[in-house]
Amino acid sequence: MLRLAAPNLALTGVAHAFFGRQGGVSTGIFSSLNCGPGSGDDRAHVVENRRRAMEALAPHGAKLVTLYQVHGRVAVIVREPWEIGHAPKADAMATNDPLVALGILTADCAPVLFADSEAHVIAVAHAGWKGALAGVVESAVSAMEELGATRDRIAAAIGPCISQASYEVGGELRAALEGAHSDNTRFFVPAARADHWQFDLAGFVHAQLRRAGIENVSAVPACTYRQDADFFSYRRATHRGESDYGRQLSAIMLV
Repeated sequence: MLRLAAPNLALTGVAHAFFGRQGGVSTGIFSSLNCGPGSGDDRAHVVENRRRAMEALAPHGAKLVTLYQVHGRVAVIVREPWEIGHAPKADAMATNDPLVALGILTADCAPVLFADSEAHVIAVAHAGWKGALAGVVESAVSAMEELGATRDRIAAAIGPCISQASYEVGGELRAALEGAHSDNTRFFVPAARADHWQFDLAGFVHAQLRRAGIENVSAVPACTYRQDADFFSYRRATHRGESDYGRQLSAIMLV
């Protein structure tokens, strides 16, 4: 099982992991640790994969919750766990409940894990370019503050996502980001195709974290698109003409 970690989240009372696609029971294009119930994979396989991930992260039996992710900015506070199929439509969540593990599902977008170990508050965010531009990072931090966290104590880690070298975009996306903040120009370099650009998603999310007042930020150096054996990738599946794709899990909890 591929399980990556961020050094700045090696905190007392916090457990976290950025899982890859290895170590599960799914087959075919979902092989093998597909944790996304929104995929077309066999639901029993997804449930077993999520159980295996939680066994690796939290063998004492905390409940994993994930969201119905919609590429927006809404954040929710988790006061009690829900079952698969009953998740709220949101892209960030926070909790101070040690019996709940927060999970984000991705397949090129950036998962972000947050922790204020002194306040015993954690959060997660699903940060594709749309959600990051809409303010999902700020929403996650604000939700943590509602539970007693402070921005100067929060550590945040950006997990595996598509790299700039693999993320070609059109001029519309660049115009949208530059219209929001002129400084966003720095996240684009010219692509081989005319009027196309290579976009630095992780860099953009990092900047959003800094704008939210989070100084303790790290990023896991991995590319979901290029590392076929390690990660699921929506863009890679699209380029191959595959009908669906798996989702890897990034999770954090209080211990």
